[in-house]
Amino acid sequence: MSSYLLAIGTRKGLFLATSQDRKAWSIERAPLASDEVYAVGIDTRRATPRLLASSVSNHWGPSVAHSDDLGKSWQEPEQAPVRYPEWTGSALKRVWQLQPGRDSEPDVVWAGAEPGALFRSDDGGVSFELIDGLWNHPQRAKWMPGGGGLCLHTVLPHPTDPQRITVAVSTGGVYQTTDGGTSWSPSNQGIRADFRPGPAPEFGQCVHKVAMHPGAPDQLFAQNHGGVYRSDDGGRQWASIADGLPSDFGFPMVAHPHRPGSVYVFPLAGDFDRRPPEERARVYRTDDAGASWQPLSHGLPQEGFHPAVLRDSMCTDGGTPAGMYFGTRSGAVFASSDEGESWHELARYLPDVLSVRAAVLD
Repeated sequence: MSSYLLAIGTRKGLFLATSQDRKAWSIERAPLASDEVYAVGIDTRRATPRLLASSVSNHWGPSVAHSDDLGKSWQEPEQAPVRYPEWTGSALKRVWQLQPGRDSEPDVVWAGAEPGALFRSDDGGVSFELIDGLWNHPQRAKWMPGGGGLCLHTVLPHPTDPQRITVAVSTGGVYQTTDGGTSWSPSNQGIRADFRPGPAPEFGQCVHKVAMHPGAPDQLFAQNHGGVYRSDDGGRQWASIADGLPSDFGFPMVAHPHRPGSVYVFPLAGDFDRRPPEERARVYRTDDAGASWQPLSHGLPQEGFHPAVLRDSMCTDGGTPAGMYFGTRSGAVFASSDEGESWHELARYLPDVLSVRAAVLD
């Protein structure tokens, strides 16, 4: 029988929820003190899954820890796992993304960091090296911090081509490499930047999240700071798919684990009014690549609901049917075992939820 694990990163530590049926859950606080946990990862490519957590301690600063016993104990090297080389003149503020690599590269883990940088690990997330090609890109110096900082928050390795990687930076936009990270090109054609005067720029868009299904790697979906988009040519050109949504502002963008063209978003009323439209908690799903959208709200609060859902606070567990999860800035976590058709409250009164990741454990 399968079991399910949900890792919940919050403003005050990491919580781990486990279940046998995705209905009844047991929640424990992981031994990471009261650190802010901005990114979590569950690497199931190993015989024993490895948990990864990016934390920021008020005393010790930022770090990345890992656990090989499902969160009972945690390890981190004596030297900081993610370090900017001295020649960059920069220091790590936090890691925003921990992304296991391709199945064919079982020891590769990617880290997206602030200030905007990509790091690679070849030892399962124990230590990381800066990807110089992106850091040295001439446009990087002109990237500006978004509301949350200058964060590289999305890392999408191509499932079959080890030379291709897509990343997204707030506010740098979408960038891609086709040579393993040596050179990078902006890939933002068609994405608006309403906060900047003039026509849409080549780079500088505030992309909040990008999603890709591994079965259709040339079809990408992006939730922008105003705008929901799809690309059918690997990111070279983007087109709006926001029609049918109550708002085109939001943070998460989650691909269905089994169906290409099916993605989930959590709309918010707008830039300055970051609460759900009509104060109703609604996840929206498209099953036709954005041609139409369906609100999914059964079991969710439909009156007086104010909290937002951040870019990495919604996820799927990859099960069949797919389990869906999201956490809110008010500390509630909601779960669905039927692909979002119905929901129940998994937890309440947690600290501000910053990130969630789920997996099926055999």
